Amino acid sequence: MTTAAGATRVPQEERTRLMRARLLEATVDCLVERGFAGTSTTLVSERAGVSRGAQLHHFPTKNDLVVAAVEHLTEKRGAELAAAAQKLPSGSRRTRAVLEMLADHFTGPVFSAALELWVAARTDETLLAAVSPLELRVGRETHRLTVELLGADESVPGTRELVQATLDLVRGLGLANTITDDARRRRRILDRWADVLDQELA
Repeated sequence: MTTAAGATRVPQEERTRLMRARLLEATVDCLVERGFAGTSTTLVSERAGVSRGAQLHHFPTKNDLVVAAVEHLTEKRGAELAAAAQKLPSGSRRTRAVLEMLADHFTGPVFSAALELWVAARTDETLLAAVSPLELRVGRETHRLTVELLGADESVPGTRELVQATLDLVRGLGLANTITDDARRRRRILDRWADVLDQELA
């Protein structure tokens, strides 16, 4: 749409979509930097550059905002993994590269924000009701992607458990990294686990 002065006007629907996206991105950033307890609707609206009135119109409470951010995070985590998977090499180093990709995901800021929500959901029934089904969806999709990237045949007894153990391992390494920089130890563990996977999945 163009005004008489020649400037292009953004349709209301698109302006609303962009504003909501800014609020959700700001919520994720706040969760990473300040944790769930330190995230407030006021802080989020300031960071997003959105008026308090507009923010409250779309997300009246902190939980409304955070629940929407959970959905946003789910989509973002899936897109992040899919994009990283496109860059993986083939050949003898592929297994190690897959593990590195997964470890990068579970030590990144998007996982840190998700972790804040897990902890908060443990004692908040409303948040738990929103987080649980989405985390199940993320878990299933991450498992499916890992099977595909490793070329694993889950009809072989024990293979499904091996893939799940791989995801449990990289998730645990991600948790360890929230306390201290664990990069050197993580590299050694992933080197060894890549050898195990290559041997077991051959």
